[in-house]
Amino acid sequence: MSRPLTLLLVRHGQSEWNAAGLMQGQTPHVPLTGLGHEQAAAAAEELARLQPGALLSSDLLRAVQTAEHCARTTGLTTVMTPALREQGYGDLEGRPSRELWDVVDWNDPHWAAAGGESLAELHGRVEAFLTHLCAEPPADVIALVTHGDTIRAAQAVAAGLGPDAMPVVTPHNGTVTRLEICE
Repeated sequence: MSRPLTLLLVRHGQSEWNAAGLMQGQTPHVPLTGLGHEQAAAAAEELARLQPGALLSSDLLRAVQTAEHCARTTGLTTVMTPALREQGYGDLEGRPSRELWDVVDWNDPHWAAAGGESLAELHGRVEAFLTHLCAEPPADVIALVTHGDTIRAAQAVAAGLGPDAMPVVTPHNGTVTRLEICE
């Protein structure tokens, strides 16, 4: 039996595309705004109080910049991984989110935009990552700097739910969500 792990899931601070209302997905180069840096610094302070023993991050710029705040504040070295990336939205990335309500089938976990990733694929990617993390944990408390849909997928996996039952609410930018896994 694996020992329980505590995950501290940090959603990156506000990015320029969050502020502009654009679909980001896995677009790699989108930086944080000034507010995003403030949110990242506040999340880093919260992490320091919670004392993680390892820090992993998505390799997308907005997460990397957030992880830099976390590394400075906690003294941990950041390990980057594409497994923590946001859901890929393919051809829809860079488009205004409000234009996509009639384009995206938000209720079908197997729907994907051209060149993108379905919620089922995201869920599978996150599940595989968490299974590996349970098998070879770098610490008992691990900070993961990542993205909203990835956090929702992790919450579903930890609760034993499939991609069709992922939480509806996405954590706000710069927040820390605590999750127990491997129990």
